[in-house]
Amino acid sequence: MMTQKVLVLFAHPSQHRSEVNLPLFDVAKKVSGVTTVDLYAEYPTFNINIDREQKRLREHDVIIFQFPLYWYSTPAILKEWQDLVLEYTFAYGTGGDALVDKTFFCSLTAGAKVDAYRAEGYNHFTIRQLLYPLEQMASLTGMYYLPPLALFGSRTALEENRIDNHLAKWRHLLQLLVAGDLDRERASQLEKLNHYLNDDPRMMETVK
Repeated sequence: MMTQKVLVLFAHPSQHRSEVNLPLFDVAKKVSGVTTVDLYAEYPTFNINIDREQKRLREHDVIIFQFPLYWYSTPAILKEWQDLVLEYTFAYGTGGDALVDKTFFCSLTAGAKVDAYRAEGYNHFTIRQLLYPLEQMASLTGMYYLPPLALFGSRTALEENRIDNHLAKWRHLLQLLVAGDLDRERASQLEKLNHYLNDDPRMMETVK
């Protein structure tokens, strides 16, 4: 398999309160072949450089949104990024094929426990269903959509000692992507990428 260039677009408006996302972003910074962008740090006034962002997209094979789930969606800057960067004739429409066959998914944290994200739970929908607008964005732009990597119950993850395990999964996933060693077809059928990693024997050797 050919190696791939991975782009992580990180969006967290309250980083001083982050117990999971900052460590995840720090892990991504240390993986060779991964480019990391802190959108709130780079664009504190939301004055997004469209040319720069489109150039980044062209230069990478895998695009990842990393963020805490805010009201069942992304933080505001990621919506602004989509509105401005994914232009007609660049990302869709006549001649808009810059993103075709690139891999796209979200790495997210959610405050509620996993049981809340099902038809019988108080959020009524699975996490993949809640991300349908992003899945459709990927479809319209020709990207290959994968389900999210998700950490639920993030408010209590630190005291419950669940963060290190998730960081190890994240690191392994990024390494698989860089190596071009992730089975997109199998992964795309799942509710979460967590399931893909849980079934990977190489992951089992590193995560106890």
